[in-house]
Amino acid sequence: MPNDTINNYTVDHDSNQHLDGTITYTDKVIEKIIGRALQSVEGLLSVNGGLFSTIKNKMVNSEDVTEGVDVEVGTKQVATDLKIVVEYDQDIPAIVDSIKSVISDEVKLMTHLEVIEVNVEVVDIKTKEEFQNDSVTLQDRLTEAGQATGEFISNQASKAGHIISETKEQVEEQIETSRVE
Repeated sequence: MPNDTINNYTVDHDSNQHLDGTITYTDKVIEKIIGRALQSVEGLLSVNGGLFSTIKNKMVNSEDVTEGVDVEVGTKQVATDLKIVVEYDQDIPAIVDSIKSVISDEVKLMTHLEVIEVNVEVVDIKTKEEFQNDSVTLQDRLTEAGQATGEFISNQASKAGHIISETKEQVEEQIETSRVE
């Protein structure tokens, strides 16, 4: 019976072998693993969740790594479908091979599930600059407009305060002048 000593505790590896049970994973868990793993793939600009996801992402900033990742999770295997945007002037088949490799490795490492299928649909290609420009959301634009409006109002209030101060001085001078005469 193998034993390991960890921090002065003895762990008996065979004592839990008689316990029955299963581990199941929700689709969301596997989607998150895949989404986070895809962040390391060079040449992959984004995983696209389709029309409504694109519209939502144009409206507000989103950090949802599961967008555009659809999975089918079984008890021993996983299949996934992805819609991706890749960087222009890159080797798309090599990027897809990297995607398959990183997905398979990460899912296997974390869950011991086998990835049996990775279907990739390339929905767009863009330069990094085009992608960054397209990634500016309505939320970003409203924030910028709000900041610009705030600066404008602050400048106008400062000007108004200066004018009021000058006018006050002029009125005080006129009052003082009218008393002396």
